[in-house]
Amino acid sequence: MQQVRAYADALNIHPSTVIQRAANGGGNSWPKWESGKSSPTLKTADKILKYIAENPVLADDAEPLKAVD
Repeated sequence: MQQVRAYADALNIHPSTVIQRAANGGGNSWPKWESGKSSPTLKTADKILKYIAENPVLADDAEPLKAVD
């Protein structure tokens, strides 16, 4: 959750947008995950983390930003 939030913040987009782009998730998935009403499957989490790794956010100096642990 922290990695998705940090990635979304770095791109100035909503975390739900990351979920939609990475795993074809619905726009309401993130609020449910954040509130604890549901959780992503491991397969979905893997897709999201893979998407983040393959689409790094670049800083002004063109160096990829570090992921949040």
